[in-house]
Amino acid sequence: MNRERAQSTVVGVALLLAVTTVSLSLLTASAGTVVEEQVATATADRATDAVTGVLEPEGTTGRVAVGNGRFGERERTVRLVNDSGVVAARNVSALVYEQRDRRVTYLVGGAVRGAPDAATFAADPAIRTGDGALLLSVTDPEIRRGAPRRDASGAATIERTNATHARSRFPADEYGVAVETATPGPWDEYFRAANATTTRRDFDGDGVPSVVAAFPGQREAYLVVHRVRLEVRDG
Repeated sequence: MNRERAQSTVVGVALLLAVTTVSLSLLTASAGTVVEEQVATATADRATDAVTGVLEPEGTTGRVAVGNGRFGERERTVRLVNDSGVVAARNVSALVYEQRDRRVTYLVGGAVRGAPDAATFAADPAIRTGDGALLLSVTDPEIRRGAPRRDASGAATIERTNATHARSRFPADEYGVAVETATPGPWDEYFRAANATTTRRDFDGDGVPSVVAAFPGQREAYLVVHRVRLEVRDG
């Protein structure tokens, strides 16, 4: 009887140790996931700040470290439209920074974070209305790719080398803005909050839709294009 009780005690202790070990493993794994998530979020924050800071019309000059990720670009078109059709069109490069599953895309002055099905604005685009005017401020980066970083930090970097600015004015009319984007959700929300009605249209049939925002009332329109030369290096 004592032998059976002793064996039960041993088995109970072994099970308790096994459960404790598993619990500690799960706790450690959970803590590691939280830390990784915090690091990834901090990297995305730095990337957003760096990219928007460099690409603003009067942005940061000099080389800025971003994080251990990669840069890419996507060809997009921004259009000023009215009831008659396209008034003006500008082909621009959307600058994309990716670090693991983190993604920041800069387009038309705005920074979108996240995958296409779960993206949100981290910095609003440079489109403004008021006092009978519509301002569409477009930053068009001219991207030159440098060799990957080989120093101890291993960080990706972005550097602004030059910028030019041009402005066009259009007479009063009922205007809309069409932005070609692979993340239309945030743009829909942004334009609706600005009292615009939105539709979607694939102007060139390439499978990437444009969010078309129609603003009410007669307005003069101003299209300002900032051509910014960049050198980017992957980390």
